[in-house]
This record gives sequence, C-alpha cells and structure tokens, in this order.
Amino acid sequence: MSSLKQAAKISSPSLISRDPSSTAPAVEECWTTIDGSRMRYLRAGSGPPLLLVHGLMGYSFSWRFAIPVLAQYATVCAPDLLGAGFSDRPTDLDVTLRAQADRLLQFVDQMGWTSFDLLGTSHGGAVAMMLAALSVERSDPRLHRLILVAPANPYSSRGRWLGHALGSRLGQFLFLNTAARPVSFQNMWVKRLFGDKRRIPADALSGYRAPTRMPGLFESGLRIAKVWSQEMDALKSVLPAIGRYPTLLIWGSEDRAVWAESALPLARHFAHGKLVIMPGVGHLPYEEAQTEFNQLVVEFLTADRGASPV
Repeated sequence: MSSLKQAAKISSPSLISRDPSSTAPAVEECWTTIDGSRMRYLRAGSGPPLLLVHGLMGYSFSWRFAIPVLAQYATVCAPDLLGAGFSDRPTDLDVTLRAQADRLLQFVDQMGWTSFDLLGTSHGGAVAMMLAALSVERSDPRLHRLILVAPANPYSSRGRWLGHALGSRLGQFLFLNTAARPVSFQNMWVKRLFGDKRRIPADALSGYRAPTRMPGLFESGLRIAKVWSQEMDALKSVLPAIGRYPTLLIWGSEDRAVWAESALPLARHFAHGKLVIMPGVGHLPYEEAQTEFNQLVVEFLTADRGASPV
C-alpha cells in the first residue's frame, strides 16, 4: 500500500537540531492516515528502515538529536503516535499496547518495508515489545532487531503506582485541573526526566509544551495510565515469545520514570540481548547523552554490515 504523504510546514519548534554546515540528511515532515485518523511523522535518510517510537507525552521531537545521525545509516521514520504530538487525537482511540502496535504495523505496511529495525523508548518501548509479539503471532518476518530505551515493563513498580493514582476519578480530576495545566508543573516534570539538570537542552521545555496547545493530549495520556497495570500484565505474558530478537537495552542509572532495577529481569528474556546502563543519566539518554547514545545505536545497527554510512 502506498503512503499517503504530503509536504507540510514545520509546526513544532526546533523540529531538528541543525548545524548550518551539517551534511546530515534532510528531514521531511509527512502525513499518513491510519484507521481513519491523520498521523504525522518525520522521515530522513536512506538504507535499511528504522522506526522510532516515542514515549508517553512525548512525540517525534524527542528524536531531534538522534535522527540526523541515524539517518546517515538508515531510512528513519519517527511518527507522532495517534493521540500524541501533532497527530489526530480521536476520543474513542484504543490505547492498549496491542492496538498501538497494530497501528504501527499498518504504518510499516504503508511504507512498503520488507524488513525493519525498531527503536522504542519508555511507553513506546512497551509498544515496541508488543509489536514484536504480534510479529511472532502472525508469523510476520519483517522485524529484524529491537532497541529498547528504558522501556515501560512489568518489573518496574513506578508505572503501576502512577497508573493507579491517575486511573481514579479523583486522580484524573486533579491531574487535568492542576498538574497538567500550569507551565511550572510541566517544566518540573521535564526536569525530573534528566539525571543532571545542567544537561537539559535549551529547547526541551518549549518543545515538549508545543503539542499541549492542541486539545486532547492529556486526556489521551490519562486513558493510557488508566489501563497501565492490565497492559503491563499483558506485556509480561508475551515476553517469552520475543526473546529470539537481537535486542539492545539502554538505561540511565538515574532514571526516575522506569526504575533501572527493572532492567536485569527484563533483559533475561532476550537470548541475544545486550544491556547498557549509562551512569548519571536519566530517562532520556537520547537527549541527555546524545553522542554516547547515538554511538551505541549506530554500532548495534551496523554490527553486521560495517560502520560506513549508506
């Protein structure tokens, strides 16, 4: 199936961090339709396809430091998942991991990819693992390798606690009418995602606030939080099926969102897995430790094809 794409004016600040003298591949903003809703995505580079999946309350902006580097080795696509970023936010959107993974496989269908690698972070890492499980279930051979960056997982109690708190009517009311609104609270949440606040990029706070001007973002996030515990149980049940995929797991030692202690029990599920803990880094290593993160990913992607850009 051909992709429904169109060029669009850049609608988010600091779409990609650019050096005017850089020779990095150009980044194109594109749109497609999934389940009747418009999905925005960024595309850059050429070569073996690489799909980037952002975390809860994030969007393709999260990858602004990774895309220029990774696009020298791969065809990189970074969607704003439905309900997030600048994509549509249907009020009846199915937010289960299985539904989100299925929509990403629809995206892969539209791109016409016969093989691809998958990089997911935080809640997007859980979606990535469910996508791997669906691929096994459907005997779909296209997924090649997994890169999981502090993925939400059944062994971290942090997400379950937050899910219980925000899943109640009182929790939802308080979130929507207090914490989700003032800029000061939003800034506080972003700062907590970094191990060292001195390494917060200058554009981070404004960039993550940009999609909040469109209605429905926080409501979508709350729907995900409400089913968090059930979805982590569903994910745990499929982990044994995906252990055959070559997998790189990356974690920051100071992660306050998905405990680094959950990395080892998760890593044990992957027979061909490699775990890297980045000292002093928080939940967003692709922003806080850009050079080291990009090097880890490039080395993993090019291990079987040499290290020269395509």
